[in-house]
Amino acid sequence: MTLTQRHFVAENERLPDHNHILLITTGSVASIKAPLIVSELLQYQNVKVEVVASKASLAFFKAEDVESLGSRVWTDEDEWTGSFRIGDPILHIELRRWADIVLVAPCSANTLSKIAHGLCDNLATSLLRALAPTTPTYVFPAMNTLMYEHPLTAEHLRVIREVVKYEVVGPIGKALACGDIGLGAMTEWKDIVKIVVDRLQLTRNHSE
Repeated sequence: MTLTQRHFVAENERLPDHNHILLITTGSVASIKAPLIVSELLQYQNVKVEVVASKASLAFFKAEDVESLGSRVWTDEDEWTGSFRIGDPILHIELRRWADIVLVAPCSANTLSKIAHGLCDNLATSLLRALAPTTPTYVFPAMNTLMYEHPLTAEHLRVIREVVKYEVVGPIGKALACGDIGLGAMTEWKDIVKIVVDRLQLTRNHSE
């Protein structure tokens, strides 16, 4: 945890004519793809990306690898600093005000369950609970095949689709990091980027 407290105020961070993309990473090995997703999104014009990382997701990528690209990684420590005063910006509220589109990539079984039950015990789930229903939100499940086939997973996905009204994409079948082969892998990261590009009608930067 850094000693310097970081503030984020949506009205100061939003830029005219820009698309503001929020990537949430959770405790799946597929979080290793976060720097690739951010890097590719930033190849498009008028795009800003912020990342909200659960503690578990940072086992799979380094925040510095994202920050070196020009985006920031926000964690629970940024939300709960122990020094809050009335009038200070509330991070999960400011980030949801900032976001034009939200990607939960990857969405672990644990976070999937939290979203379906309305839990908000970390920065990521607090932000999701505070989101306006009009904010396009995409969930990309990623977990072991047997976790995905667990009967509760189908119920959680039903709630997320039918009640919360998020778009669920994937998972896909492949050889998983645990060694199993089956359904449960996160949608390919390039396909995730393509969903955003198509939804926001982004234009790629001109090569020099």
